[in-house]
Amino acid sequence: MLTLIASGCGEEGAQEGAELTVYVSAPGQRLCEEAQAEAQGKRTTGDHTLRVVCLSTGSKDGGTLAKVGSNARRATADSTTVAYVGESDRETRKQSQPILASAEIGQMGELNGREAIKAVIAAIDEGDSDDPRAAVYDAIEG
Repeated sequence: MLTLIASGCGEEGAQEGAELTVYVSAPGQRLCEEAQAEAQGKRTTGDHTLRVVCLSTGSKDGGTLAKVGSNARRATADSTTVAYVGESDRETRKQSQPILASAEIGQMGELNGREAIKAVIAAIDEGDSDDPRAAVYDAIEG
């Protein structure tokens, strides 16, 4: 775990070959399983790999606002986080969006898991691979 922290993508950017994290917040497993399958074996510019962390929102209707907020805060506490996938419901997303924006973590709420991972990889490849969090944030939040 110490290696992940040292090679994360916080304020100093990410070292070449660092493992980067995408958090998926959803009521079921489908979205996360799609993201995990798409990330498997993929590398970005800078030789980064992606790890997908699954977080449950607790219910099929988008989850409780407390759980959604907790999931967003967990993603912001991880220095390796580059993106957050979840809260497909626009109203529920209002709970997590300001938390994620404060840490400049891009949020994708209307994509399936495969599309989200492809978008993360494209953002890093087309942006600054030395600062993948900023590259993804800039690509998503524009």
